[in-house]
Amino acid sequence: MLQSSRVERILDKLKEAGLSQMLIVDPMSIYYLTGVYNQPFERFYGLLLKADGHHVFFLNRLFNVPGEVGIEEVWYDDTDPVTDIVAAYVDHASPLGVDKELKARFLLPLMEKQAASGFVNSSTAVDFTRGVKDAEEQAKMRLASLINDQAMARFKDLIHEGVTEKQVADQMLQIYLDLGADGYSFPPIVSFGANAADPHHEPDDTPVRPGDCVLFDVGCIKDGYCSDMTRTFYYKEVSDHCREIYELVRAANEAAEEKIRPGIPIHVMDDTARGLISEKGYGPCFNHRLGHFIGLSEHEFGDVSAVNENLTEPGMIFSIEPGIYLPGDTGVRVEDLVLVTEEGVERLNNFPKNLQIIG
Repeated sequence: MLQSSRVERILDKLKEAGLSQMLIVDPMSIYYLTGVYNQPFERFYGLLLKADGHHVFFLNRLFNVPGEVGIEEVWYDDTDPVTDIVAAYVDHASPLGVDKELKARFLLPLMEKQAASGFVNSSTAVDFTRGVKDAEEQAKMRLASLINDQAMARFKDLIHEGVTEKQVADQMLQIYLDLGADGYSFPPIVSFGANAADPHHEPDDTPVRPGDCVLFDVGCIKDGYCSDMTRTFYYKEVSDHCREIYELVRAANEAAEEKIRPGIPIHVMDDTARGLISEKGYGPCFNHRLGHFIGLSEHEFGDVSAVNENLTEPGMIFSIEPGIYLPGDTGVRVEDLVLVTEEGVERLNNFPKNLQIIG
């Protein structure tokens, strides 16, 4: 069924932008608003929102819609002139907000037909709405992160002499499924030793060796919502050099989280973590933004970066994941998901962050 409260929040943002209609084509955003998910591939798939409440769902007959959505459904065949069909429902005298995902082969014909008085990229109306999770979404995000905590405890027990990154990664999906997850939210990152200096390293045949860091960046999906967490362990022993780096990254993570409360510029968290790391001379080795928004997708619109001037709002969920990466040597990342609350912050991950030696 149509999620009326979410639709109204989007319509309010469109009104602020001087728009009375918007065509949404991103499948995950349509799912967010209707509970219906289809992967359209080359076919047109769209939801037209209108300020007068006459919303329209455009569907190819190949698609599946279980039950009633609660709005008008307009079905078409592969051989039908779909842009003509869509244009017939658009108010030609008003500008049309369009999704950034709308393909040129659909957008250009709509423009040529003058289906609207103008065309405006209004994706932020949806993006900012999705960026503030309602109570139902928050509960699902907590559950996904709870499963991720439980999985992390099992993942570290997979480490033993001679095991490779790929052998560990190949066991992770079944662990998630056994814990009640629906699958991965993204392919797991398992990095030993110097491989951890690559933030997006793909598991390979590298075996673990004493003194190696063991970095797990992992997440699962449950009831449509994603989790994401990184923990860095050490196998059998840890050098003073690695301990120093680890404790600095953990301190940066915790300091950034302590800053979170409603109404502060998002860049403050990045400034805080980056400042601590830079003070110790490792600034160039922290080579990515501090975090990203997350929800139905593992990476959603919005980030925690030095240039984000937007203010935090209760209901926002994003990652806090500082790191230090030393090519040919080692890497450390510590990542939590956090929820901005009315009072401050709720950390969704509760797996310990103290330095742990395993094996």
